[in-house]
Amino acid sequence: MRLPNASQIVTQVKRAALAFDAWVNASLYDSGRSGSEAYGRFRERMNVFAFRGWKRVVLDLTSEGVTIGTGGGILMLALAQPAFNLTSDNWLKAQDLAVTFLDRYGTEVGRRGIKHDDSLKLDEFPEIMIRALVSTEDRRFYEHWGIDPIGTLRAVVSNSRGRGNTQGGSSITQQLAKNLFLTNERSLERKINEAFLALWLESHLTKNEILKLYLDRAYMGGGTFGAVAAADYYFGKPLKDISLAEAAMLAGLFKAPTKYAPHVNLPAARARAADVLHNMVEAGFLTEGQIQTALRNPATPVTRTRDITADYYLDWAFGEIKAMADAGKFKNDRVLTVKTPLDVPLQKRADEVVADTLRKFGDQYDVDEAAMVILDPDGALRAMVGGADYGESQFNRATDALRQPGSSFKPYVYAAALASGVFKPDTTVVDSPVCLGNWCPQNYGRSYSGRQPMWLAVAKSINTIPIKVSIALGKAVGIKGDFQAAKAGRVKIIETAHAMGITTPLVDSVSLPIGSAEVRVIDQAAGYAVFANGGKRATPYAAMEVKNSSGEVIYRHSDEKPEQVLSTGVVADMNYMLNKVVEEGTARRVQIEGVKIAGKTGTTNAYRDAWFVGYTGNYVGAVWYGNDDHTSTNKMTGGSLPGLTWHDVMETAHKGIELKPLPGLKDGGRPAAQAKADDAAPGSQPGASGKLSRRSFEVIGGLTGLFRDVAPAAPAGFKPGAEGPAGGSFAEGNRPAGRFATP
Repeated sequence: MRLPNASQIVTQVKRAALAFDAWVNASLYDSGRSGSEAYGRFRERMNVFAFRGWKRVVLDLTSEGVTIGTGGGILMLALAQPAFNLTSDNWLKAQDLAVTFLDRYGTEVGRRGIKHDDSLKLDEFPEIMIRALVSTEDRRFYEHWGIDPIGTLRAVVSNSRGRGNTQGGSSITQQLAKNLFLTNERSLERKINEAFLALWLESHLTKNEILKLYLDRAYMGGGTFGAVAAADYYFGKPLKDISLAEAAMLAGLFKAPTKYAPHVNLPAARARAADVLHNMVEAGFLTEGQIQTALRNPATPVTRTRDITADYYLDWAFGEIKAMADAGKFKNDRVLTVKTPLDVPLQKRADEVVADTLRKFGDQYDVDEAAMVILDPDGALRAMVGGADYGESQFNRATDALRQPGSSFKPYVYAAALASGVFKPDTTVVDSPVCLGNWCPQNYGRSYSGRQPMWLAVAKSINTIPIKVSIALGKAVGIKGDFQAAKAGRVKIIETAHAMGITTPLVDSVSLPIGSAEVRVIDQAAGYAVFANGGKRATPYAAMEVKNSSGEVIYRHSDEKPEQVLSTGVVADMNYMLNKVVEEGTARRVQIEGVKIAGKTGTTNAYRDAWFVGYTGNYVGAVWYGNDDHTSTNKMTGGSLPGLTWHDVMETAHKGIELKPLPGLKDGGRPAAQAKADDAAPGSQPGASGKLSRRSFEVIGGLTGLFRDVAPAAPAGFKPGAEGPAGGSFAEGNRPAGRFATP
């Protein structure tokens, strides 16, 4: 057989390629023609749907509406997720805990949970009570679907006309959603969640079930929750026996329980009740003639003293118990008796001091709110003030609000410095300009004091030193360059703060060492408790002992062992330095005669937040003053109202008790190890120093009174008690986002 030569092979390949090209061209042509024919047929069919004129406008609007609606639906679903995450399949069962709280001595101080509100079924509620509530709070309750646009519009119009009986825009369902799942925080996020949760409740409960829950769960003033408890508290009778006038007075309490509480302001309560009666006439429930007797004979409550209650405390304690129940610590037990560390006299004193301070100085300093937490050094919660008025706002600023701590954050910086071994209280530091990138912090007074021991920098609340400490911490682990070293140092500071008890995420910024990251008041108390107890983590707790309905102890806090987070040496050095803050620095106003105190003040940019966090061997206390809307106060510093409040509460707390020393310190205020070394110096003789002992000084002071106001000598240029925000702490035009911290 004869094989083809090379030229023949080339010719065959060319012919094959030409044939393939012809096939491709033909296929594309045929496909194009088929596509054109199909498109023509499609156009002929679609011409049937072609509209012109007003029909075209309707079609376009409908199309746009569908597009916008789809996008809006996706957005609404995204917004609804945080709200729906607050619910669960057993959300109603989670509310059925019945908890009785006892104080530290075993006396009942309050209840939370289902015991408040399961004594009456809805059909046993007096009809006048339900009508009074619906006519005042949500007249279209049985008509709307959780949110009432018409009622909201009516309330806006009524309030804009300046009527005395102002109306709220939230439906009963929305208010119940807030009571069950949310706080009273005034924010857009809370209102959005409230709206979605109202829709969710409407889809899961009947109207009567919603109404019953609202009647049972609403705060009614005087430490009472629900209409049943309120009728007994204010009128000394069962709810089913109340009169029309009494029902009107109770219905007036739902939205403003403190403002209209009859045992607090009877004229205001009666005026509010009159508004409720007129609302019942407007709603068609009663006639003018039927309310005349109630108007002429308004309700008179039984005599009640204005007892100071621990509502913020019990709310937080109930939350702790619910969390423990969810974690399975109580198995299936739902009826519990909880013994707490609550110190009722101390709680009353804290409430009184905060209320009196705001009343006397609130206008002067342009401040409306305050919070205070008092712990034992092991974390036992002795007292809590969550705001100026629980009846006005149940939002707990001591446990839920995030505020910048200012210089009260610096102890975590110095604790990290001491733990690293690079610094000691007597280590010389230099107060001089320092910059990280284009950010340059400044001190209060915009001056620098040069070389000094670190303890003095703490006492004077110098801003530059914590920044330099962060740089040194980074360089100690081999990081070069100030900016990168400071970043590494801040990582160590954040780790130390979290280990000591700060639970919030701390945003890492160049200004973190001087207190720009937001924290909670209760966390600040927990963090400083580490210094007061010798270095152990002190997680705040309100459940000392829990018993079930049979009286069996099912939980004891004493069974839990705390973690050692700081060495005793670091604690002793920190107590030495923070004691200097009180005796020679920015917190001299908090001194209590005969009591060794340590602590730190804090004031943030533009005087928005003011803090004092201090402790003794017996108690730890954190105090915050500021405004809910973050507006500036009138130059209020941590050494002013917070320090004054801390002093007045703790002075009472330390009367008649055995005073415990600060861990690691001797009476003279020095670390015990240092004092021992000094006492054993070569050639020294006991008492040969020529200085009076602390006890001798107190005796002489008590006899003559001449030395009572004498303070230790301060270095030149140091102004005791001076503390406040460094208005120019950030270089002009180079301020990081958010508020920054200062002394």
